[in-house]
Amino acid sequence: MSSAPPSRPALPREIWVLAGAALLIALGYGLVAPVLPQFARSFDVSVAAASFVVSAFSLSRLLFAPAGGALITRLGERRVYLTGLLVVSASSAATALAQDYVQLLVFRGLGGIGSTMFTISAMGLIVRLAPPTARGRAASLYATAFLLGNIGGPVIGGLLAELGLRVPFMVYAVALVLAAGVVWRLLPETGSGRTRRPDAADRPAEEPQQPAMVLREALRDSAFRAALVSGFANGWSSFGVRVALVPLFAAAALDAGPWSAGAALAAFAVGNALALGAAGRLADARGRRPLILVGLLVNGVFTGVLGLAGDTGTVLVLSALAGVGAGLLNPAQQATVADVVGNERSGGKVFAGFQMAQDAGAILGPVLAGVLADRLGYGAAFGVTGVISLLAAVVWLFARETLHREDASGR
Repeated sequence: MSSAPPSRPALPREIWVLAGAALLIALGYGLVAPVLPQFARSFDVSVAAASFVVSAFSLSRLLFAPAGGALITRLGERRVYLTGLLVVSASSAATALAQDYVQLLVFRGLGGIGSTMFTISAMGLIVRLAPPTARGRAASLYATAFLLGNIGGPVIGGLLAELGLRVPFMVYAVALVLAAGVVWRLLPETGSGRTRRPDAADRPAEEPQQPAMVLREALRDSAFRAALVSGFANGWSSFGVRVALVPLFAAAALDAGPWSAGAALAAFAVGNALALGAAGRLADARGRRPLILVGLLVNGVFTGVLGLAGDTGTVLVLSALAGVGAGLLNPAQQATVADVVGNERSGGKVFAGFQMAQDAGAILGPVLAGVLADRLGYGAAFGVTGVISLLAAVVWLFARETLHREDASGR
């Protein structure tokens, strides 16, 4: 008999495989994050145009998300995941060879298609493989692995930029091929077009397969609607403005070198990683909603005042504290979406809808904040970003807690 309490089941091996792949993916992404806006600026474009390179990636993710969700339902998470990794790898290599701003936009945009494929697939795999009472820990482990790569990636990317702004993109392409190899080797196909939970063989053969959840059904749930809002705010702040404006603010407005851009992104990742472990455990023990509220408040406040920083040291401290807020938010937010779908149903279209909300924020954030930075300064750009996160917290005040939903419904 196992001595582990039933509320703390062990995470399946497949979750650890996904985390290992996430580490490689994030390391490569971290390499290019501080370089991308500067690479765009090298083509003699404005801050807003340089920021739109980040938005172009997210725009293609947004447009392809519905098709990505349908592919998962048809082909299964593993196949779509592997294909997505290879698509982004090819796109990154092409980006390194871009000769003008238009080519840069096109190649980064194509990478967004592959990114959608492996992002939604990973979410679907985690939901199917993780026990309901360990969803917060599973999301936390995956996010921690991703952020460990983001901690070292930006610093290394800043150093590689000294060899040329194109070099990090080639290294990213190689990292994605390695990640695909890890998943192909260690995460076996477990079904025809579907990935089964590890305990599926122990279930009665006559147990019926429940129909896939559609987006319309999920939208009836106040928690899912709130998750869409907070996902939008998180996309605007963490995936959009952070990547597009923080490097420019640190390197240009503060008159620091390329290393400062990587250091600012790494500081955010450090704060994020420090919060993730506790956030996952607390989300499973105390509930999803409290962690989401605190995370939105912390991220919103410290992102909002970032533009007032007068030196690199202050930027690093505020970036780390904003990262803590994002670290508290993300595991609970993803666990909420998983709770809404449940283990026994395919939720590709629901996950795609949630991802679209994040991508919409990541698209609008850099563009609008870039315009504000050009016209009113970085203080206004970061201030508006902070307010959006605080408004998302208000929406969550009226959303339900999802942690005990499955126990209550008998699923």
